[in-house]
Amino acid sequence: MAAELLRLHGQLLFPTLYYHPDIAFQTRQRYMHRGTHRILRLSNCSLSERSCESLASVLVFQFGSLRELNLSNNNLHDSGVKLLSVGVGSPHCKLDTLSLSGCLITEEGCTSLISALSSNPSHLKELDLSYNHPGDSGIKLLSAGLKDPRWRLDTLRVEPAGVRWLRPGLRKYSCQLTIDTNTVHTNLQLSDNNRRVTRVEEVQSYPDHPDRFDVCHQLLCRNGLTGRCYWEVEWRGRADISVSYRRIRRKGNSDDCLFGRNDQSWSLDSSDDGPRFVWHSNRRTPIFSSFSSSSSSVSNRVAVYVDCPAGTLSFYRVSSDTLIHLHTFNTTFTETLYPGFTVWSRPSGSSVSLCECKECPPVRETL
Repeated sequence: MAAELLRLHGQLLFPTLYYHPDIAFQTRQRYMHRGTHRILRLSNCSLSERSCESLASVLVFQFGSLRELNLSNNNLHDSGVKLLSVGVGSPHCKLDTLSLSGCLITEEGCTSLISALSSNPSHLKELDLSYNHPGDSGIKLLSAGLKDPRWRLDTLRVEPAGVRWLRPGLRKYSCQLTIDTNTVHTNLQLSDNNRRVTRVEEVQSYPDHPDRFDVCHQLLCRNGLTGRCYWEVEWRGRADISVSYRRIRRKGNSDDCLFGRNDQSWSLDSSDDGPRFVWHSNRRTPIFSSFSSSSSSVSNRVAVYVDCPAGTLSFYRVSSDTLIHLHTFNTTFTETLYPGFTVWSRPSGSSVSLCECKECPPVRETL
């Protein structure tokens, strides 16, 4: 396949990847340059075992320039890692950073990686296997590689680890949100054990509090987000689903108070017609989805996934059989994030509800 490699930016690159149906779109969107080095970030792209075989064929290419490969949050399992390890162990593989975080890997997959690195120890510097279940023996063998003078590996991430992370999909990162009642605007009514908030005309008898939004019809949750977090929200009417730094202004109606209209918050603007825009720093980006809101399989439910250390925030539309990717922000979070919601006055009776998460559907990219 080497002769068929795609020419991209003057470089021979990725034949099977670019034309592979699983990841063609993601490859176009997530391939990056860093000087002469090439970076491919395919986190959460529903990659398959066959995808790993395709990736391995790229890694063994003699003139390849791929240096960083991120496959986090794909259900690769040990079988996929075994196929990928064929490429990692090739003397032509020059990867210095490999992320397999959250890929359903056990001790068996770790053993394959260790064998590959023993065959080709002189390039890989950073390996991320967090959110997997390597077991004590897998961790022991990998840690031994850090002490092996032949290996260049100097950064190994294996925590958090455990059997709980062998659950497919993003819902293994689910967190239970609690509304901070001291932040709720007085025209927002709480119900369903404080898991539902509805815009009403009647002023609610909440006590005065410095954290309460006094003009913007908003609220924050108590939960400060750390690591990886996932939650689902159902809306009716018009609502914004957001994350924000705690220090966002509470008093007044300036852009400094409204989620998404400042550099302290990120927001998804949704109406009865579906998600419409994402906002950050008062910049509005339209949402283009291949699924119409009239489709019987698509609900008025969205999922939010945050990887705080990685600086990624993703929004998904939840359907009966899949998560439909809407938008991902890539940034650096400098403070703790808190989930928040805006419930608009029109249409009347707009509301937001926190949802219980069940088994996680697969992810589908919107084209």
